[in-house]
Amino acid sequence: MERERSVNFNPTQTLYIDSFFSVCYSLASFTFNRPISFNKIEILLQMKREEKLPHKSRKLCHIRSALITFIAGLPYKYIESMGRVLGMLMFFMDVPHRRIVRRNLQFIYPEWTLDHIKETSAHIFQNIGITIAEICQTTCLSQDDMLHKVKIKGEEHLLNAFKRNKGVILISAHLGNWEMIAPFLSANFGEQGSMVGRQIRVRIVHRLILRLRTRFGATVIDKEDAMPKMMRAMRQGKILGIMLDQSTKSKMGVKLNFFNRAATATPAVALLAIRCKSPVIPIFCIREAYGRLTIIIEPPLNLKRTRDLRSDINTNTQIMLDAVEKAIRAYPEQWFWVHKRWKKYYPHLYPEYIARRKRRRAKKNRKRGSENSV
Repeated sequence: MERERSVNFNPTQTLYIDSFFSVCYSLASFTFNRPISFNKIEILLQMKREEKLPHKSRKLCHIRSALITFIAGLPYKYIESMGRVLGMLMFFMDVPHRRIVRRNLQFIYPEWTLDHIKETSAHIFQNIGITIAEICQTTCLSQDDMLHKVKIKGEEHLLNAFKRNKGVILISAHLGNWEMIAPFLSANFGEQGSMVGRQIRVRIVHRLILRLRTRFGATVIDKEDAMPKMMRAMRQGKILGIMLDQSTKSKMGVKLNFFNRAATATPAVALLAIRCKSPVIPIFCIREAYGRLTIIIEPPLNLKRTRDLRSDINTNTQIMLDAVEKAIRAYPEQWFWVHKRWKKYYPHLYPEYIARRKRRRAKKNRKRGSENSV
């Protein structure tokens, strides 16, 4: 017998009403590869939120509640269909990111045919579209609906790691629907964990994602100067989630292998694990057949601890990257291949990016020259 759905609604929250607008803004910013300014629209939305309409407030609450119930109750086949359409729109409109995806695939899988690369590229964009549609629905789900929607494998690995009272570091990647991990763990385990992330350039989308990640008690640590807060979370015995599949802009990044290619990676996770003696567990949220989302929790990694700290950091970071790579190779069409992951050591893969960076530097130099002349 199917469990009855229940939706907890707070009229003061505006997260749900903005979901459709957020998708449009995110799509526009993603397509044109630059932040889009929607200040006037955001001000208009904010004015509407702050309007005092006592005689209409009850009716408005009923409309919002009905809308939330409708979105939460949509069958997956409709969410999937809308997501695929959205993904194909991005695929045809977003030429720069489509080039990045194809070049990355050709670089990592040189044995693949051109037709296979084109087909996989289309699936990658469809996965992005489905993920966006799922996020919009997730913002309308209650805690019970969240637990019903997602399946979990390897739960015992996380429960056993808690018993060590050293905190738990979860490493993941932009694979499948990665945004489902934080709210699901908070809803399922009741632990007020934290995750490390950078601020999204489009502010209204950033607010949407932030509220999604924190709605069941989790907190978000800004990636800039995050180490002290990460250390505090481990000493308090909490969960700490970190994405490890992106390159790092930090000068402290170490050179390692990712898909048998040179790439940079942050050493912060390995350093944190060594200092706090915390277990490191890979976790991924992948989309299986019939759209079923499954969170896979793997056993803790067997990290190396010797007297050579520098060597241990490089070795353990490589162990973590290998775990991430293994998951991506299992589901290549579900990874976020739009990253310019190998830009530092293979800049020829992204000539448009290099040309744009040169233009920016030249513009800054001209601006500095004009300021100095004045």
